[in-house]
Amino acid sequence: MAKRAVERSRTTLTGIAQAAGVSVATVSKVVNGRSDVSPGTRARIERLLVEHDYVARGPGASRSPVRTVDLTFDKLVAPNNLVITRGVTEAAAEAGVDVVIGVTPDDPAGTAWSRKITNAGREGVILVTSELTPRQRARFAKDGIPLVLIDPMGVPDESVPSIGATNFTGGMAATEHLLSLGHRRIAMIEGRHDALCNTARLHGYQAALRGAGIAPDPGLIKRGAFHFEPAYEAAMELFGLDDVPTAVFAANDSEAFGVIEAARVRGLRVPQDVSVVGFDDTDAASTSAPPLTTVRQPFAEIGRAALRTLLQLAAGRPLDSHRVELATQLVVRASTTSPPSRPRAPAAAPSAAVSRDAP
Repeated sequence: MAKRAVERSRTTLTGIAQAAGVSVATVSKVVNGRSDVSPGTRARIERLLVEHDYVARGPGASRSPVRTVDLTFDKLVAPNNLVITRGVTEAAAEAGVDVVIGVTPDDPAGTAWSRKITNAGREGVILVTSELTPRQRARFAKDGIPLVLIDPMGVPDESVPSIGATNFTGGMAATEHLLSLGHRRIAMIEGRHDALCNTARLHGYQAALRGAGIAPDPGLIKRGAFHFEPAYEAAMELFGLDDVPTAVFAANDSEAFGVIEAARVRGLRVPQDVSVVGFDDTDAASTSAPPLTTVRQPFAEIGRAALRTLLQLAAGRPLDSHRVELATQLVVRASTTSPPSRPRAPAAAPSAAVSRDAP
């Protein structure tokens, strides 16, 4: 047993290459995260790396000549990702750090993911709107990889710092704006139920209604999953009710655009017949028809704060707080006004659903 332990401790790229039947250069490509290796060969090499618990050795083997951090997204489709990236890269440039952008790998255990980060010499990882499994979190902690979350999907572990916005306050502000205009029948289209930010926005909406002496109506709360099409379908249901809501608060701007389209199809005018409020203040919000009232998130500053927090962790300096929430701001545009004196009757639904891409 002792001999096997010694053999494992002496594992080199050459040994892994011989066991895999490939060149040392090919093993090096896998260790450093290069993409120009066939899936079968990559899987064989990664299995051997795990079996031998390989960690890069030698001067500079675990530290890149240029300091780098990983910025990892669940998907690269949300319009907010670009603004977050800008904030991270601006703060990184000021600190003399490079940023490598990627997508969360399919690695529930986190073993290959952690090894790739370690062997590439990253300062740490900023993970955006992704769900970190307990095994991944444990592997990162074991390997000493600093980690910062932006808008984590679930309730973050207290040991992992997270950066976000004041989603509860933003949900309250959106609903209170509609209440101040005279609306009393206010619907909400939620995002994903497993998203912490969605829960906070929902609770803010409910708190504002209760503060105005209005009991939240479960029949006016629909699910939209943060996307245009589900929000469109949910709004079509709302606008088909006998008592049509005079306002809708959507959990993000993409959902709000779906609501506006559903109103158009139902023959309702925004904002004369129904007011709409979104959340995020994406670039499209100011140019939509009509321009969208929405809650602005400081995405660029969230990115900057995440980068600064990560470098603080990497330097071994204590944090003042493991949870940071930056202030949201209500931006009032032309999609909201006072409710109509007499709500219009809903139009009939179209005979067939039409697929629509998110703006």
